[in-house]
Amino acid sequence: MRVRASAAVLRILFFEPRIPPNTGNAIRLAAVTGCALHLVEPLGFDLTDAQLRRAGLDYHDLASVTVHPDLHAAWTALAPERVYAFSARATRSYVDVAYQPDDVLLFGPEPTGLPAEVLADPHVTDTLTIPMLPGRRSLNLSSTASIAVYEAWRQLGFAGASGSGSAV
Repeated sequence: MRVRASAAVLRILFFEPRIPPNTGNAIRLAAVTGCALHLVEPLGFDLTDAQLRRAGLDYHDLASVTVHPDLHAAWTALAPERVYAFSARATRSYVDVAYQPDDVLLFGPEPTGLPAEVLADPHVTDTLTIPMLPGRRSLNLSSTASIAVYEAWRQLGFAGASGSGSAV
């Protein structure tokens, strides 16, 4: 499924997402940053889910969203040079990477994160973490994606691109 094409600077890849509002928020993130959002099936919801639509507000038509039947199809479509997988179990910080246009930021399903076989996939360049207090399990999926996208945006010189938006 293709919702809308754009010249994306970064690509967000959600592997088997389960919670509709998180994906709705990611659609909104993709719309406001120009990132392309890629979803790998199976999804834990239908794309017409009311919670997904509500979380994405009226941004669905402004976002580039592609659904892939499996990870192999996603790799074929993305032809990625660099893939950064995010995991609470990683040791390298997301700020220790020099992001480049067309990088893929890969995130796992709620509540389990990326499975070991995906983290070990030869397409994965590195596994990154976003620091948290000890003993905490994980951040929200859409929050994690937002943190990573905006760090990459900052590095690529897009921070404050329009200045006309609102944080809410």
